[in-house]
Amino acid sequence: MIVPRVLPFAKSLIMSHVQKDSVVIDGTCGNGYDTEFLAQCVPEGHVYACDIQPQAIENTRQRVSSYSNVSVIHTGHELITEHMETSHQHKVSAALFNLGYLPKGDKTIVTHATTTINAFESIFKQLRPEGIIVFAIYPGHPEGFEESKQLNAYFEQLDQTIAHVIKYEFINQQNHPPYIIGIEKRK
Repeated sequence: MIVPRVLPFAKSLIMSHVQKDSVVIDGTCGNGYDTEFLAQCVPEGHVYACDIQPQAIENTRQRVSSYSNVSVIHTGHELITEHMETSHQHKVSAALFNLGYLPKGDKTIVTHATTTINAFESIFKQLRPEGIIVFAIYPGHPEGFEESKQLNAYFEQLDQTIAHVIKYEFINQQNHPPYIIGIEKRK
């Protein structure tokens, strides 16, 4: 067995926490790859995908146009739970965030720790026991480095009686490589 890279590891965490009928969230839909992955994981469930950039919304809608189990919403991730159907509230099994900026997009539009933490808190309330929220964090650019520091400080202080927090990273790589933080809600 080889050691999984960062994004495959993130996806393995998601897959280990969902069933075919789960409700899941893509908190940064970008170009739609993670949204499509989630739609495939929950063919009888539902995916809520969001982004603040119109280009990301368009890219994702095109990528998942053949899926009937996806809602693509133009909003900040801190507001995604406000757009969920009532029947899906408190039933979220997993959420995935690929932080930073839109690949091949405007690199001046980035995620920020404040809204990311607000999104986490909102989704965590809707998360079922033993559900998971996974963040792919990119500290290799100035804004991402600052976001990384703030998120680490926030997640390190989470009460261990309500959540398990894992950090998965390669510590011998240069230039601040991406890493994963996964938060599993305890029973």
